[in-house]
Amino acid sequence: MFDEGQLLSQRTGQIDASGIRRAFQLGAQLENPINLSIGQPHFPVPEEIKAAAIEAIKSDANGYTLTRGHSTLLSSIQSFLTEDIEWDFEDENIDFMVTSGTSGALVLAAWALLDPGDEFIIPDPHFVVYPALGAMTGAKPVCCDTYPDFRMTAERVEPLLTPRTKFVIINSPGNPTGIVLTDDEMRDLATLCRERGVVLLSDEIYDLFTYSAARDSRGRSPTPAHHGSDMLIVRGFGKNYGCTGWRLGFAAGPTWLIHEMAKFQQYSFVCAPSMAQHAVMSAHDVDMSPWVKAYEGKRDRVVELLSPVTDLAIPEGAFYAFPAIPSSLGMTGTEFTESLLAHNVIAIPGGVFSNRDTHMRISYATDDEALEEGLQAIAKAMA
Repeated sequence: MFDEGQLLSQRTGQIDASGIRRAFQLGAQLENPINLSIGQPHFPVPEEIKAAAIEAIKSDANGYTLTRGHSTLLSSIQSFLTEDIEWDFEDENIDFMVTSGTSGALVLAAWALLDPGDEFIIPDPHFVVYPALGAMTGAKPVCCDTYPDFRMTAERVEPLLTPRTKFVIINSPGNPTGIVLTDDEMRDLATLCRERGVVLLSDEIYDLFTYSAARDSRGRSPTPAHHGSDMLIVRGFGKNYGCTGWRLGFAAGPTWLIHEMAKFQQYSFVCAPSMAQHAVMSAHDVDMSPWVKAYEGKRDRVVELLSPVTDLAIPEGAFYAFPAIPSSLGMTGTEFTESLLAHNVIAIPGGVFSNRDTHMRISYATDDEALEEGLQAIAKAMA
């Protein structure tokens, strides 16, 4: 018989199953629940992208691509990034690659940068993958407390930097908060990391879903890429175009880092799914503005119903809100979200994303009727 304790690595004990899974398990007990927990768009993949995927499969584009990505998709990404972040990819010091989702890019970057004993700084609250990068590499995640406004500023990051710090992760628009950092905040973080010799890793998976008040002068999401190319920019297709299951992202940054990430991809993911790469070659030409506008309207309704009954940092992008559990209730985020099951509502406790369990995450990526019913139930429970 196997002795599991002797066979399993120590790192397995450092990674818990995602708390989001527990919410799904509890929700499975409900009949037709109002699910405000799912972190993916509820809209369908645009028809032109679906058609391109079908055509790729039918025309037998199902084999491996180059590790860095299909050449046509790479050309498309280069054109988009050249216009969007104004990097000169003729410069041999910067490069980019296609990855198996943005999470794949994060894992590759961690493998390339971190040794046991190293440190990296992440926001608190954070996307659930960030702290797990430490267990995967033997490095230590250092949490930057961003409460109550959830802004990860240079002022908050600087005291956490040590000689062991290798990189700083920022996520804007943010999961689970929906907060968008300003151009000035991006500039200050880029300057701080440059001066201290650490990599700034900007996770911009929700870049398209940045709402009107938070957009920069170009009408897009602020990015530190406008303040230098000595950083790693990570973006993806899944959230922006509703194809999360296709696992498709890309990373751009210093050549020395992209080269090592590609080497690790060759021996792990091999390449991103080939038919998905064909499908998104023209994705940046697809107009998603009607959906972005619709989600901004959903955000407005979240603010309208919840702000009167709790503390809520106004979400400026993505499709999440992170309201506080009113202290008068005397409940943790876990206790409150479990109580919502009696109202047929599923949400995620804040402790899944944070060292604190004082908030909850709501995903408003659902139809208006379900969202309204769920928000009414939450507001009533909070009041």
